Amino acid sequence: MSENKGEAAPTIYKDVPHLIHETNEAQRPVDIRVSPEDRAVLRGLGKRLAEAAADPANDRRREMWSRLNRLQDVRPMVWMNEVCWNEMDVDGELALETSGDFCRRIEIEMRQNLYQWRRMPCDMVLDAVAYSPLVVENTGFGLEIREDVIVFDPENTVVSHRFHPQVTGEEDIEKIRMPQIIHHEEQSRRVHEAYREIFDGVLPVRQEGSPGFWFAPWDLIVEWTGVEQALLDLALRPGYIHELVDRLVTAYLHGLDQYEEQGLLALNNRNVRIGSGAYGYTDELPAEGRPADRVRCRDIWGCATAQIFSEVSPAMHEEFALQYERRWLERFGLTYYGCCEPLDRKIDILRSIPNLRKISVSPWVDMERAASAIGRDYVVSLKPTPAVLATDGWNLEAARRDLEGRLEIARRHGCPVEIIMKDISTVRYDPRRLWEWARMAVEVSERFG
Repeated sequence: MSENKGEAAPTIYKDVPHLIHETNEAQRPVDIRVSPEDRAVLRGLGKRLAEAAADPANDRRREMWSRLNRLQDVRPMVWMNEVCWNEMDVDGELALETSGDFCRRIEIEMRQNLYQWRRMPCDMVLDAVAYSPLVVENTGFGLEIREDVIVFDPENTVVSHRFHPQVTGEEDIEKIRMPQIIHHEEQSRRVHEAYREIFDGVLPVRQEGSPGFWFAPWDLIVEWTGVEQALLDLALRPGYIHELVDRLVTAYLHGLDQYEEQGLLALNNRNVRIGSGAYGYTDELPAEGRPADRVRCRDIWGCATAQIFSEVSPAMHEEFALQYERRWLERFGLTYYGCCEPLDRKIDILRSIPNLRKISVSPWVDMERAASAIGRDYVVSLKPTPAVLATDGWNLEAARRDLEGRLEIARRHGCPVEIIMKDISTVRYDPRRLWEWARMAVEVSERFG
C-alpha cells in the first residue's frame, strides 16, 4: 500500500503530510524538536496559508470539483502534481529556514503549497487547516527492494532502477508475510501537541489517520521478480503467478482490515489526491450510517493500477490483475483506476469495478477510442504528456495544440474531464515553463467548459 520504493506497506499518499514508519526494526521515537525560531517560521507560513485559503476561489473550486466527481456538467478541471521541486525555486521562495527535521517536513509542504498557489494554481484548493498525522508502524510484507540505481541529477528524486529478483518460484511466495499495523498512541499525542503549540491562534489543527492508499500490487511484484520474467510467467507459469498475486493481495487486505478496525482511516472527500488523479471532493461520501467516531473503507475513495500491463491483452489483464484488484476496490465507496498504462482497449472490463468513478487516460492512449468507450459514464482523468516541458526549446503552442485536440475529442463524446499534469521529471531548470503551462491549461479548459 505504498508508492515508496523502500519497504512496501500501507501508507498515506506521499503528497499528504504524514509521519509514518515503514520498517521492520523496532519503532523509533518521533524526534519532535520545535525551537522558538522554527515555531516563528512555521507560524509565519501558517498565516500566509490562512490568507490564501480565505480566497473565495477555493469555495468555487471545491464546488466545481464536487460537481465533476458527480459527473455533472462543469468545465474541465486542471491540477498538477509530482512537480520537480528541485528545479522550481527562482527567488528563495522554497529555501528552508527551520532546522529540526520535524519542522522541516512541515515547512517543505507549506512552502510548496504557497508557491503553487502563487505561481501555478490551476484549480488547486487550499484549506486553512494543519493536519496532525497519527504515528503508525507497519511491519511490511517481509521483503525489501534490492536494486541498483542510476542517478542523472543528484538534486532530482527521479532515478533509474534495476531490480534484483527475490521471488523466483512457488517456494518464495511464503516469504510474503501478513503486515501488522501498530498505532503508537503516545507518539501521536505528542505530535498533536506539537502541532497545536506551533499553530495556536494561526490555524486550526485536526488530528487524523490515513486518507487513502496507493494500491499497485503489480508495481511491487515486478520489483521482486523482474519485469521481463513476470511478464513471461503470465504465459509460462500462470499457476505460480496466480498464487503470487493472491498472496500479496491477501496481505494488503490484512493490513487494510487493521487500519479500519483500529480507527486509523480518515475521509478523503476533500483536497486529497485520489489515485493518480486529482481531488476527491464529493458529497456522495461518507456512506450512510457512518459512526461519528470512525471512518470505514466504504466512506472513502479507493484506487488501483497495474501499470506493467500496458501491452497485456484485456483477457490477461482481467485474469491476472483485475479479478484480484476487485477484492480491494469493492471495499471502498468510490474508486479510481489506472495510472500511466493505456486503458483505451480495456474500458469494457473496467466496468466490472464496483463504484468506479474515474479512469486514467494517459498520454499513450488512442484518445478517440478511450473517449468513445467512456462517454459520460466516468470522469476522464486526462494526463497530458509532461515531455512537452522537457524539450530543448520550450514550445507552449505545441502543448496547447495537444491539449486542445484531446479536449475536443472528449467534448464530442460528452466526457467529464479532469486534466492532470504529473510525472514532471524536469522543466530543464526553467520553472516558467510550468507557470505558463498552468495559465494556458486553464484558458483552454474555460473555452471547453
